[in-house]
Amino acid sequence: MKKIFLFLADGFEDIEALGTVDILRRAGLDVTTVSLTDDRRVVSAHGIPVEADAALGSVAGQGAQAAMMIMPGGLPGSTNLSADETLRRMIADADAAGVPLSAICAAPLVYGRMGLLKGVRVTCYSGFETELEGAVVDQVPVVVDGRFTTGWGPGAAFDFAFAIVERFCGQEKVKELKSGMRVY
Repeated sequence: MKKIFLFLADGFEDIEALGTVDILRRAGLDVTTVSLTDDRRVVSAHGIPVEADAALGSVAGQGAQAAMMIMPGGLPGSTNLSADETLRRMIADADAAGVPLSAICAAPLVYGRMGLLKGVRVTCYSGFETELEGAVVDQVPVVVDGRFTTGWGPGAAFDFAFAIVERFCGQEKVKELKSGMRVY
């Protein structure tokens, strides 16, 4: 199976990034965490240092071949993701190839600022709606619209991750994971 890339920039939201990676890997999905830093070390919004699996430079040409690209929220993590030109080129390649794109909390702004959300139903953290040019914003925990999956904040991180698992593995796998994790 192709790789799912989850991008980490300094200031990423801990639960949204690491909770999502945890659940996707429990489901058996091939997730690679990717830092915007060359040394693969990033620091979360709450000061937790994390070493990513790869640096952006080592995967930059693989956007069109990805299974999915995921942007966790957090500040300034989301704005750091949005400002990175190499990542933006990778997203553009993925978009052109029809790769599923996911983001949670403030991170839908990454796709919104690129003009990728026009006519797409999404959710985001309150206050970031103005960054989602042309999107149809709904204030619910998770929205799946075509190839886009969005979540509204840290409290929706598990639901966001389970929606991604359902896309790749089906509802039965989600039920199995929830039971094993005692999520009801």
